[in-house]
Amino acid sequence: MITGFGLSAPAWLAACLLATGIGFPGMARAQSSCSSDGQGRPVALLERFINADCADCWTDPATPRADRGAVVLDWVVPGNQGDNAPLSAVATRDGLKRLEALGTAPPPASLNRKTHVQGRTGTLRVAHGLPVSGYIGASIAFKGVVPKTAAQPWTAWLALVETIPVGTEGTPVARNMVRNLIQSTWDGPQQLSNTEQKSFIESRSMDVPAGMNTGRVRVIGWVQDAQGRILLAAQSRCVKG
Repeated sequence: MITGFGLSAPAWLAACLLATGIGFPGMARAQSSCSSDGQGRPVALLERFINADCADCWTDPATPRADRGAVVLDWVVPGNQGDNAPLSAVATRDGLKRLEALGTAPPPASLNRKTHVQGRTGTLRVAHGLPVSGYIGASIAFKGVVPKTAAQPWTAWLALVETIPVGTEGTPVARNMVRNLIQSTWDGPQQLSNTEQKSFIESRSMDVPAGMNTGRVRVIGWVQDAQGRILLAAQSRCVKG
């Protein structure tokens, strides 16, 4: 089961966070850069939820695929069978947290939710470093003009995902399986005028769950306002320096 992320800060954590390049873009270039730099802005977020009890949901050929410009998140939520559930190895309570934020009950089988991205003016950047001692440093940062009309507070979400290719373990679609999650509240914009620039950065270490293929790591982040509207979204891609 996935239960959370580490918050201690020994020397290896500093190395993890430095590798993300948030705030220091040039410092991550020597090895490989894993960030949203140069990537197109997602126009929608497709979230696919599966109950860990439902093995057939994983192999369902009717699983929806993302439209062009959309980014996908796959959540497996704990089922009634606990550790005996067919998909318990990748189930996480973070999926329950996301469903609660959406005001939706956990599905008995599967549930799909597509949300339009507003495309608010500004820049959202996500990044992650290399695995170190079972952790990965990850960051999400916003920079831009924050209008007074923005519903406060904002919530930043950053998901550590494992990309699952089509056909792997029988999946009929490519997946971005959520393996860990950071959620943070950004309430600073409420003091700003509509002409002021503001930056928000959240950098933390995240546990690498047992069995996760670290060669398939990606981070996907988004920011939503107090009304649940997704303002901006971004996803990382690793490019060798």
